[in-house]
Amino acid sequence: MASTIFLLDLFLSILIFFTILTPSTSLAVPEQLTNFSQNLIPYIPSSPSPSSYYSSIFLSPANPPSTGPLVPAFFIIGDSSVDCGTNNFLGTLARADRPPYGRDFDTHQPTGRFSNGRIPVDYLAQRLGLPLVPSYLGQMGSVEDMIHGVNYASAAAGIIYSSGSELGQRISLSQQIQQFTDTFQSFIINLGEDAAADLISNSVFYVSIGINDYIHYYLRNVSNVQNMYLPWSFSQFLASTLRHELKHLYSMSVRKIVVMGLAPIGCAPHYLMRYNSQNGECITEINDMILEFNFYMRYMIDELSQELPHVKIIFCDLYEGSMDIIKNYQVYGFNVTTDACCGLGKYNGWIMCIAPEMACRDASSHIWWDQYHPTDAVNAILADNVWSGLHSRMCYPMNLKDLVTQS
Repeated sequence: MASTIFLLDLFLSILIFFTILTPSTSLAVPEQLTNFSQNLIPYIPSSPSPSSYYSSIFLSPANPPSTGPLVPAFFIIGDSSVDCGTNNFLGTLARADRPPYGRDFDTHQPTGRFSNGRIPVDYLAQRLGLPLVPSYLGQMGSVEDMIHGVNYASAAAGIIYSSGSELGQRISLSQQIQQFTDTFQSFIINLGEDAAADLISNSVFYVSIGINDYIHYYLRNVSNVQNMYLPWSFSQFLASTLRHELKHLYSMSVRKIVVMGLAPIGCAPHYLMRYNSQNGECITEINDMILEFNFYMRYMIDELSQELPHVKIIFCDLYEGSMDIIKNYQVYGFNVTTDACCGLGKYNGWIMCIAPEMACRDASSHIWWDQYHPTDAVNAILADNVWSGLHSRMCYPMNLKDLVTQS
Protein backbone atom coordinates (compact mmCIF):
# COMPACT_ATOMS: atom_id res chain seq x y z
CA MET A 1 0.00 0.00 0.00
CA ALA A 2 2.80 2.45 0.89
CA SER A 3 4.56 1.90 -2.45
CA THR A 4 1.27 2.41 -4.30
CA ILE A 5 0.65 5.70 -2.49
CA PHE A 6 4.22 6.83 -3.23
CA LEU A 7 3.83 6.08 -6.95
CA LEU A 8 0.48 7.82 -7.03
CA ASP A 9 1.91 10.92 -5.34
CA LEU A 10 4.84 10.88 -7.76
CA PHE A 11 2.46 10.60 -10.71
CA LEU A 12 0.37 13.50 -9.38
CA SER A 13 3.46 15.66 -8.89
CA ILE A 14 4.52 15.09 -12.50
CA LEU A 15 0.99 15.71 -13.74
CA ILE A 16 0.76 18.95 -11.75
CA PHE A 17 3.99 20.15 -13.38
CA PHE A 18 2.76 19.51 -16.92
CA THR A 19 -0.76 20.71 -16.19
CA ILE A 20 0.51 24.08 -15.01
CA LEU A 21 2.92 24.46 -17.93
CA THR A 22 0.61 23.18 -20.66
CA PRO A 23 -1.60 25.84 -22.30
CA SER A 24 -5.30 25.29 -21.67
CA THR A 25 -8.60 26.93 -22.43
CA SER A 26 -8.39 29.06 -19.30
CA LEU A 27 -6.87 32.50 -18.94
CA ALA A 28 -3.65 33.45 -17.17
CA VAL A 29 -3.19 33.05 -13.44
CA PRO A 30 -3.75 36.35 -11.59
CA GLU A 31 -0.47 38.01 -10.68
CA GLN A 32 -1.65 38.82 -7.15
CA LEU A 33 -3.64 35.77 -6.09
CA THR A 34 -4.05 36.96 -2.52
CA ASN A 35 -5.30 40.44 -3.48
CA PHE A 36 -8.89 39.56 -4.22
CA SER A 37 -9.94 43.21 -4.46
CA GLN A 38 -8.30 43.39 -7.88
CA ASN A 39 -10.26 41.75 -10.65
CA LEU A 40 -7.62 41.31 -13.29
CA ILE A 41 -9.27 38.70 -15.49
CA PRO A 42 -11.55 39.74 -18.36
CA TYR A 43 -14.73 37.77 -18.83
CA ILE A 44 -16.73 37.44 -22.04
CA PRO A 45 -20.18 36.04 -21.24
CA SER A 46 -21.66 33.37 -23.45
CA SER A 47 -24.92 33.81 -25.30
CA PRO A 48 -27.90 33.95 -22.94
CA SER A 49 -30.12 32.02 -25.35
CA PRO A 50 -31.07 28.65 -23.86
CA SER A 51 -30.36 25.55 -25.91
CA SER A 52 -32.83 22.76 -26.45
CA TYR A 53 -30.91 20.83 -23.78
CA TYR A 54 -31.54 23.59 -21.25
CA SER A 55 -35.20 23.70 -22.22
CA SER A 56 -35.67 19.95 -21.86
CA ILE A 57 -34.17 19.98 -18.37
CA PHE A 58 -35.29 23.30 -16.91
CA LEU A 59 -38.79 23.47 -18.41
CA SER A 60 -39.88 19.94 -17.62
CA PRO A 61 -43.04 19.41 -15.51
CA ALA A 62 -40.84 18.81 -12.46
CA ASN A 63 -39.10 22.15 -13.07
CA PRO A 64 -41.74 24.72 -14.04
CA PRO A 65 -40.48 28.13 -15.20
CA SER A 66 -40.18 30.67 -12.42
CA THR A 67 -42.46 33.70 -12.40
CA GLY A 68 -39.66 35.88 -11.06
CA PRO A 69 -36.68 35.83 -8.71
CA LEU A 70 -37.53 34.58 -5.23
CA VAL A 71 -34.42 36.25 -3.80
CA PRO A 72 -32.19 39.09 -5.04
CA ALA A 73 -29.04 36.98 -5.37
CA PHE A 74 -27.38 33.62 -4.78
CA PHE A 75 -23.88 33.43 -3.30
CA ILE A 76 -21.85 30.22 -3.21
CA ILE A 77 -18.87 29.25 -1.07
CA GLY A 78 -17.25 25.85 -1.39
CA ASP A 79 -15.06 23.33 -3.16
CA SER A 80 -15.19 21.28 -6.37
CA SER A 81 -18.74 20.17 -5.60
CA VAL A 82 -19.85 23.69 -6.57
CA ASP A 83 -16.86 25.23 -8.40
CA CYS A 84 -18.18 26.70 -11.66
CA GLY A 85 -14.82 27.77 -13.07
CA THR A 86 -12.70 29.43 -10.38
CA ASN A 87 -9.84 26.99 -10.79
CA ASN A 88 -9.68 27.66 -14.54
CA PHE A 89 -7.69 30.75 -13.55
CA LEU A 90 -5.33 29.06 -11.08
CA GLY A 91 -2.13 27.04 -11.42
CA THR A 92 -3.47 23.73 -10.17
CA LEU A 93 -4.08 20.13 -11.07
CA ALA A 94 -7.61 20.46 -9.67
CA ARG A 95 -9.19 21.84 -12.81
CA ALA A 96 -11.99 20.78 -15.11
CA ASP A 97 -11.44 23.04 -18.11
CA ARG A 98 -10.69 20.23 -20.54
CA PRO A 99 -12.91 17.61 -22.22
CA PRO A 100 -14.71 15.43 -21.40
CA TYR A 101 -15.80 17.67 -18.51
CA GLY A 102 -18.86 19.64 -19.59
CA ARG A 103 -19.67 17.39 -22.53
CA ASP A 104 -23.36 17.23 -21.47
CA PHE A 105 -23.57 20.90 -20.48
CA ASP A 106 -25.71 23.10 -22.76
CA THR A 107 -22.61 24.29 -24.64
CA HIS A 108 -21.10 20.77 -24.69
CA GLN A 109 -17.84 22.41 -23.66
CA PRO A 110 -15.85 22.27 -20.40
CA THR A 111 -16.77 25.12 -18.08
CA GLY A 112 -14.67 24.34 -15.03
CA ARG A 113 -17.48 22.35 -13.41
CA PHE A 114 -16.39 18.97 -12.08
CA SER A 115 -19.21 17.16 -13.84
CA ASN A 116 -20.31 15.99 -17.25
CA GLY A 117 -22.96 18.71 -17.01
CA ARG A 118 -24.40 20.79 -14.21
CA ILE A 119 -23.59 21.05 -10.55
CA PRO A 120 -26.35 21.31 -7.89
CA VAL A 121 -26.20 25.11 -7.58
CA ASP A 122 -27.00 25.46 -11.29
CA TYR A 123 -30.33 23.74 -10.74
CA LEU A 124 -30.98 25.69 -7.55
CA ALA A 125 -30.27 29.04 -9.23
CA GLN A 126 -33.00 28.23 -11.74
CA ARG A 127 -35.40 27.29 -8.95
CA LEU A 128 -34.69 30.67 -7.35
CA GLY A 129 -35.49 32.37 -10.65
CA LEU A 130 -31.90 33.55 -11.14
CA PRO A 131 -29.34 33.14 -13.94
CA LEU A 132 -26.40 30.79 -13.52
CA VAL A 133 -24.03 32.32 -10.97
CA PRO A 134 -20.64 33.45 -12.35
CA SER A 135 -17.30 32.61 -10.80
CA TYR A 136 -15.73 35.44 -8.81
CA LEU A 137 -12.58 35.20 -10.93
CA GLY A 138 -14.64 34.98 -14.12
CA GLN A 139 -16.29 38.41 -14.07
CA MET A 140 -15.15 42.01 -14.24
CA GLY A 141 -16.00 42.99 -10.69
CA SER A 142 -18.71 45.51 -11.53
CA VAL A 143 -21.91 45.60 -9.50
CA GLU A 144 -23.84 44.66 -12.64
CA ASP A 145 -21.80 41.44 -12.93
CA MET A 146 -22.33 40.49 -9.29
CA ILE A 147 -25.80 41.82 -8.50
CA HIS A 148 -27.49 38.41 -8.89
CA GLY A 149 -24.78 36.54 -7.01
CA VAL A 150 -21.21 35.30 -7.13
CA ASN A 151 -19.68 31.82 -6.92
CA TYR A 152 -16.44 31.84 -4.89
CA ALA A 153 -16.00 28.05 -4.76
CA SER A 154 -12.60 26.59 -5.57
CA ALA A 155 -11.79 22.95 -6.24
CA ALA A 156 -9.43 21.34 -3.66
CA ALA A 157 -10.25 24.09 -1.14
CA GLY A 158 -10.90 23.16 2.45
CA ILE A 159 -11.83 24.57 5.81
CA ILE A 160 -8.16 24.21 6.74
CA TYR A 161 -6.07 26.70 4.79
CA SER A 162 -3.47 24.17 3.56
CA SER A 163 -5.89 21.40 2.53
CA GLY A 164 -5.36 20.54 -1.14
CA SER A 165 -2.03 22.37 -1.35
CA GLU A 166 -0.32 19.37 -2.98
CA LEU A 167 -2.50 19.96 -6.06
CA GLY A 168 -1.41 23.56 -6.49
CA GLN A 169 -3.25 26.84 -6.04
CA ARG A 170 -6.75 26.93 -4.55
CA ILE A 171 -8.82 29.47 -2.65
CA SER A 172 -9.49 28.31 0.90
CA LEU A 173 -12.60 28.96 2.97
CA SER A 174 -11.12 31.99 4.75
CA GLN A 175 -9.95 33.45 1.42
CA GLN A 176 -13.42 32.98 -0.08
CA ILE A 177 -14.91 34.82 2.88
CA GLN A 178 -12.45 37.64 2.15
CA GLN A 179 -13.60 37.67 -1.47
CA PHE A 180 -17.18 38.09 -0.29
CA THR A 181 -16.04 40.89 2.04
CA ASP A 182 -14.63 42.67 -1.00
CA THR A 183 -17.89 42.09 -2.89
CA PHE A 184 -19.93 43.48 0.01
CA GLN A 185 -17.71 46.56 0.18
CA SER A 186 -18.22 47.09 -3.54
CA PHE A 187 -21.99 46.92 -3.05
CA ILE A 188 -21.79 49.45 -0.20
CA ILE A 189 -19.76 51.88 -2.31
CA ASN A 190 -22.07 51.60 -5.33
CA LEU A 191 -25.49 51.06 -3.73
CA GLY A 192 -25.17 52.61 -0.31
CA GLU A 193 -24.87 50.87 3.04
CA ASP A 194 -28.58 50.29 3.67
CA ALA A 195 -29.31 49.00 0.17
CA ALA A 196 -26.27 46.70 0.25
CA ALA A 197 -27.25 45.26 3.63
CA ASP A 198 -30.82 44.75 2.42
CA LEU A 199 -29.63 42.94 -0.71
CA ILE A 200 -27.35 40.61 1.25
CA SER A 201 -29.82 39.89 4.06
CA ASN A 202 -32.47 38.81 1.55
CA SER A 203 -30.12 36.69 -0.59
CA VAL A 204 -29.29 33.00 -0.16
CA PHE A 205 -25.80 31.80 0.77
CA TYR A 206 -24.88 28.21 -0.04
CA VAL A 207 -21.87 26.69 1.74
CA SER A 208 -20.46 23.33 0.60
CA ILE A 209 -16.98 22.66 1.91
CA GLY A 210 -15.01 20.27 4.14
CA ILE A 211 -14.55 17.11 2.10
CA ASN A 212 -11.01 18.07 1.05
CA ASP A 213 -10.00 18.34 4.68
CA TYR A 214 -10.44 14.57 4.73
CA ILE A 215 -9.30 13.69 1.20
CA HIS A 216 -6.23 15.93 1.09
CA TYR A 217 -5.40 16.35 4.76
CA TYR A 218 -6.62 13.85 7.34
CA LEU A 219 -6.62 10.71 5.21
CA ARG A 220 -3.21 11.61 3.82
CA ASN A 221 -2.04 12.21 7.41
CA VAL A 222 -0.51 15.57 6.57
CA SER A 223 1.73 16.88 9.37
CA ASN A 224 1.03 13.66 11.28
CA VAL A 225 -2.49 14.95 12.00
CA GLN A 226 -3.87 11.50 12.81
CA ASN A 227 -1.63 11.31 15.88
CA MET A 228 -2.87 14.68 17.11
CA TYR A 229 -6.57 14.25 16.39
CA LEU A 230 -8.80 11.21 16.55
CA PRO A 231 -11.39 11.27 13.75
CA TRP A 232 -14.17 12.54 16.03
CA SER A 233 -12.03 15.37 17.45
CA PHE A 234 -10.88 16.34 13.93
CA SER A 235 -14.54 16.53 12.88
CA GLN A 236 -15.27 18.74 15.89
CA PHE A 237 -12.36 20.99 14.99
CA LEU A 238 -13.64 21.42 11.40
CA ALA A 239 -17.20 22.10 12.56
CA SER A 240 -16.10 24.71 15.09
CA THR A 241 -13.93 26.45 12.49
CA LEU A 242 -16.81 26.57 10.03
CA ARG A 243 -19.05 27.88 12.79
CA HIS A 244 -16.66 30.81 13.26
CA GLU A 245 -16.77 31.63 9.53
CA LEU A 246 -20.57 31.46 9.46
CA LYS A 247 -20.67 34.00 12.28
CA HIS A 248 -18.31 36.16 10.22
CA LEU A 249 -20.82 36.03 7.34
CA TYR A 250 -23.59 36.95 9.78
CA SER A 251 -21.64 40.07 10.80
CA MET A 252 -21.87 41.15 7.14
CA SER A 253 -25.69 40.97 7.06
CA VAL A 254 -25.98 37.40 5.77
CA ARG A 255 -29.26 35.96 7.11
CA LYS A 256 -30.26 33.04 4.84
CA ILE A 257 -27.74 30.19 4.73
CA VAL A 258 -27.77 26.66 3.35
CA VAL A 259 -24.95 24.53 4.80
CA MET A 260 -24.29 21.26 3.03
CA GLY A 261 -23.04 18.22 4.87
CA LEU A 262 -20.41 15.96 3.33
CA ALA A 263 -20.99 13.16 0.81
CA PRO A 264 -20.11 9.48 1.49
CA ILE A 265 -16.65 9.53 -0.07
CA GLY A 266 -16.07 6.06 1.34
CA CYS A 267 -18.23 4.99 -1.61
CA ALA A 268 -16.29 7.03 -4.16
CA PRO A 269 -14.42 5.05 -6.85
CA HIS A 270 -11.04 6.35 -5.68
CA TYR A 271 -11.38 4.86 -2.21
CA LEU A 272 -12.98 1.66 -3.48
CA MET A 273 -9.82 1.23 -5.54
CA ARG A 274 -7.38 2.45 -2.91
CA TYR A 275 -8.80 0.29 -0.11
CA ASN A 276 -9.25 -2.67 -2.47
CA SER A 277 -13.00 -3.06 -2.04
CA GLN A 278 -13.77 -6.53 -3.35
CA ASN A 279 -17.36 -6.15 -4.48
CA GLY A 280 -17.87 -2.42 -4.40
CA GLU A 281 -18.63 -2.19 -0.70
CA CYS A 282 -18.20 1.32 0.69
CA ILE A 283 -15.25 1.92 3.03
CA THR A 284 -16.90 2.07 6.44
CA GLU A 285 -14.05 3.73 8.33
CA ILE A 286 -14.11 6.70 5.96
CA ASN A 287 -17.87 7.03 5.91
CA ASP A 288 -17.92 6.95 9.72
CA MET A 289 -15.78 10.10 9.74
CA ILE A 290 -18.22 11.80 7.41
CA LEU A 291 -21.16 10.80 9.60
CA GLU A 292 -19.42 12.31 12.64
CA PHE A 293 -18.74 15.58 10.84
CA ASN A 294 -22.34 15.83 9.63
CA PHE A 295 -23.60 15.13 13.15
CA TYR A 296 -21.49 17.93 14.63
CA MET A 297 -22.52 20.30 11.85
CA ARG A 298 -26.22 19.72 12.37
CA TYR A 299 -25.86 20.23 16.12
CA MET A 300 -23.74 23.36 15.59
CA ILE A 301 -26.29 24.84 13.19
CA ASP A 302 -29.08 24.25 15.69
CA GLU A 303 -27.03 26.20 18.23
CA LEU A 304 -26.28 29.04 15.83
CA SER A 305 -29.94 29.35 14.84
CA GLN A 306 -30.81 29.96 18.50
CA GLU A 307 -27.83 32.21 19.16
CA LEU A 308 -28.04 34.62 16.21
CA PRO A 309 -31.11 36.86 15.89
CA HIS A 310 -33.09 36.92 12.63
CA VAL A 311 -30.98 34.23 10.94
CA LYS A 312 -32.30 31.21 9.08
CA ILE A 313 -29.77 28.42 8.61
CA ILE A 314 -30.62 25.02 7.22
CA PHE A 315 -28.41 21.94 7.18
CA CYS A 316 -28.70 19.55 4.25
CA ASP A 317 -27.30 16.08 4.90
CA LEU A 318 -25.59 15.15 1.66
CA TYR A 319 -24.66 11.77 3.12
CA GLU A 320 -28.32 10.83 3.59
CA GLY A 321 -29.35 11.96 0.12
CA SER A 322 -26.40 10.27 -1.60
CA MET A 323 -26.79 6.97 0.24
CA ASP A 324 -30.46 6.90 -0.70
CA ILE A 325 -29.43 7.11 -4.35
CA ILE A 326 -26.71 4.46 -3.96
CA LYS A 327 -28.99 2.00 -2.13
CA ASN A 328 -32.00 2.56 -4.40
CA TYR A 329 -30.09 3.13 -7.62
CA GLN A 330 -32.53 1.16 -9.79
CA VAL A 331 -35.44 3.32 -8.65
CA TYR A 332 -33.50 6.36 -9.84
CA GLY A 333 -32.60 4.75 -13.16
CA PHE A 334 -28.89 4.08 -12.59
CA ASN A 335 -27.11 0.91 -13.67
CA VAL A 336 -23.56 1.49 -12.42
CA THR A 337 -23.02 2.37 -8.76
CA THR A 338 -19.32 1.75 -8.18
CA ASP A 339 -17.35 2.53 -11.36
CA ALA A 340 -16.78 6.11 -12.43
CA CYS A 341 -17.88 7.00 -15.93
CA CYS A 342 -14.45 8.49 -16.59
CA GLY A 343 -11.13 7.29 -15.23
CA LEU A 344 -8.61 4.45 -15.23
CA GLY A 345 -7.87 1.48 -13.00
CA LYS A 346 -10.18 -0.59 -10.82
CA TYR A 347 -13.54 1.16 -10.48
CA ASN A 348 -12.00 3.83 -12.76
CA GLY A 349 -10.75 5.32 -9.52
CA TRP A 350 -6.99 5.43 -9.98
CA ILE A 351 -6.52 8.82 -11.66
CA MET A 352 -8.76 11.70 -12.57
CA CYS A 353 -10.59 12.14 -15.85
CA ILE A 354 -8.08 13.76 -18.22
CA ALA A 355 -9.07 12.60 -21.73
CA PRO A 356 -12.35 12.06 -23.62
CA GLU A 357 -11.27 8.52 -24.48
CA MET A 358 -11.41 7.62 -20.78
CA ALA A 359 -15.14 8.36 -20.48
CA CYS A 360 -18.08 6.01 -20.83
CA ARG A 361 -20.66 6.60 -23.54
CA ASP A 362 -23.66 7.36 -21.33
CA ALA A 363 -22.97 9.15 -18.06
CA SER A 364 -26.65 9.16 -17.08
CA SER A 365 -26.43 5.47 -16.19
CA HIS A 366 -23.62 6.13 -13.70
CA ILE A 367 -23.74 7.57 -10.20
CA TRP A 368 -20.10 8.68 -10.32
CA TRP A 369 -18.66 10.84 -13.09
CA ASP A 370 -15.01 10.69 -12.01
CA GLN A 371 -13.06 9.36 -9.04
CA TYR A 372 -14.75 11.76 -6.57
CA HIS A 373 -17.62 13.61 -8.25
CA PRO A 374 -21.17 12.54 -9.14
CA THR A 375 -22.78 12.84 -12.54
CA ASP A 376 -25.13 15.59 -13.66
CA ALA A 377 -28.05 13.18 -13.13
CA VAL A 378 -27.15 12.74 -9.44
CA ASN A 379 -26.63 16.48 -9.01
CA ALA A 380 -30.16 17.08 -10.31
CA ILE A 381 -31.64 14.65 -7.77
CA LEU A 382 -29.68 16.19 -4.90
CA ALA A 383 -30.76 19.68 -5.95
CA ASP A 384 -34.39 18.50 -5.95
CA ASN A 385 -33.91 17.30 -2.38
CA VAL A 386 -32.33 20.56 -1.24
CA TRP A 387 -35.10 22.54 -2.86
CA SER A 388 -38.16 20.57 -1.71
CA GLY A 389 -37.21 17.10 -0.46
CA LEU A 390 -38.75 15.71 -3.64
CA HIS A 391 -37.01 12.31 -3.49
CA SER A 392 -35.83 12.09 0.12
CA ARG A 393 -35.55 14.48 3.04
CA MET A 394 -32.07 15.96 3.35
CA CYS A 395 -32.54 19.39 4.88
CA TYR A 396 -33.32 20.40 8.46
CA PRO A 397 -35.32 22.09 9.88
CA MET A 398 -36.72 23.04 6.46
CA ASN A 399 -35.81 22.87 2.78
CA LEU A 400 -34.66 25.76 0.61
CA LYS A 401 -38.08 26.37 -0.89
CA ASP A 402 -39.55 26.88 2.57
CA LEU A 403 -36.59 29.06 3.57
CA VAL A 404 -37.23 31.56 0.79
CA THR A 405 -41.03 31.46 0.66
CA GLN A 406 -41.53 31.83 4.41
CA SER A 407 -39.33 34.92 4.59
